[in-house]
Amino acid sequence: MSVTKIVKPNEVVRNWVLIDAKGQRFGRVLTEVATLLRGKHKPSFTPNVDCGDFVVIINAALTDFSGKKVDTKLYHRHSGYFGSTKSEKLGELLEKNPVKLYKIAVRGMLPKTVLGKAMIKKLKVYALGEHPHTAQFGKTEGK
Repeated sequence: MSVTKIVKPNEVVRNWVLIDAKGQRFGRVLTEVATLLRGKHKPSFTPNVDCGDFVVIINAALTDFSGKKVDTKLYHRHSGYFGSTKSEKLGELLEKNPVKLYKIAVRGMLPKTVLGKAMIKKLKVYALGEHPHTAQFGKTEGK
């Protein structure tokens, strides 16, 4: 008989993962990031505990898209007032703010709860190849 180990929040060990999005498909990068943020790649995965790693994405503006998504896919936002729906094409959002594009897309793959909000805070996205987190790599946080 095996015993399932439930990880407590203070026992979680977090690593730092660097992902270079240059030349990779957008959706493939996002699914990998969502898995890492959620912690599903770890044998100690517990659904009700934030046990994921910190993820740093570089070269976010240099990612690839399949088909005609850059011209046709729309992202909508709404302030809550009547007639305030704004739409933006994926290509425009990628040029103006690739960080926001990645955050919106990854947020859609995480739980829509307080747990998901805590997970998205561990995502760091940079449009180009430079980032200020070089000191964190090789380090683990937690117990």
